[in-house]
Formats: sequence, C-alpha cells, structure tokens
Amino acid sequence: MISCLLIIDVQKGFINKRTKKIPAIVEALQSYFRNVFIFRVVNAPRSPFRKLLKWKRFGIGTKDTELAFKPCARAEIFEKRVYTCVDEKFLRLLKKRKISEVFLCGIDTDCCVLKTAVDLFEAGLRPVVLSKACASHESLEHHKASLKILRRLIGVKQVVYAAVPFVAARNGAVAHSFALFVARQEIIASWSGLDSLKALRFEDLQK
Repeated sequence: MISCLLIIDVQKGFINKRTKKIPAIVEALQSYFRNVFIFRVVNAPRSPFRKLLKWKRFGIGTKDTELAFKPCARAEIFEKRVYTCVDEKFLRLLKKRKISEVFLCGIDTDCCVLKTAVDLFEAGLRPVVLSKACASHESLEHHKASLKILRRLIGVKQVVYAAVPFVAARNGAVAHSFALFVARQEIIASWSGLDSLKALRFEDLQK
C-alpha cells in the first residue's frame, strides 16, 4: 500500500495560541513521506464563505494565505477555494501514483480536515487522521468534537490518537523520529510510505 502525507491549510492566518504547535509538527512530518501534498485555502470573490458566512479573510494575495511552515523540496502545493482538498484532479493524481492511503494533518480539524477525510473515504481511499498534528483555531472543544465525529464517520482505526515528531538535540545535532501512539500505548512500526521509523515509548514524546 502506497501512502502520502496531506497537509491542510497550515497558513499564517490560522495560527493562534490553539494552533501554534502545528507548523513545526507538519514541517517535521514531511521527512517521513515520499509523497507530500500541501493545500492552502484562498477566499475568492463571490465564494460561499463570503456570500453565506460573511467571512472576508484569506483574500487572494493576502498574508493570511501564506504557509506558516517551510515546505520540503519535493512537496507539491495546491490551492483550494472550498473546505475539501478532494476534487477530480487530485483523485486522478492519487490514482496515477497508486496511492491508496492518505495521512491527514493540519487546520481546522472541524472544517477542512474533517471534510477532506470524509471525501477520501467516500472515494474509496483510506484516510488516516493524525490527531496530534491537527488543531482547530476556534477551540480545543471543536478539535475534540470533530475527532469524535470522524471516528464515527471513517472508523476508529482511521483516527490515530497521536502523531508527533520526537525531536532530540544532541551535541548540536537535531534528530527527527516519528512515532504513532494508539490504544494501550502500542507503537506501530510498519506504516507503508514512510522512509524511516523508530519505535519510541509514548512517555519519551512528552519530554
């Protein structure tokens, strides 16, 4: 099974005290996937956001729309104008690469991450939401509620409890390792699509 990393809307306009850790997390996650796709939202004129929600931020060319992290060299960056990242063009790209498993991270868990995960599920792909690499700029309650809904919509095995990079600085060198923590603190050591993985105890991630 070939996998990819999908980074959703980690943009300057969404960064606040609730989401401030996400840019560093997703930037580190890029190192462990061969296929990295980055989407950023733009609020175009006459968009449903403007018309129905009266939301005027993230206009074309504004600072809000800029990425809040550094994309890796192989990352492919796309622009979207609705909640979901999923359209016919993106599905064709995944099919061409023979990708059937998509690891999702980004902002907001309760909006674009949720909608994209459900759309991938309905397209016959396996979405895996990396909960610790997602957040809602609105509130922690929105984030937690959406994870609960996602478990119901796409299945509990598709919402990974934790996904965080373990960064250890030793003698001036920074080493990145990647760990997934699931029920009963078991470390999954064979995710396809990852270039490398080191099994780490969950307690180590909290240091």
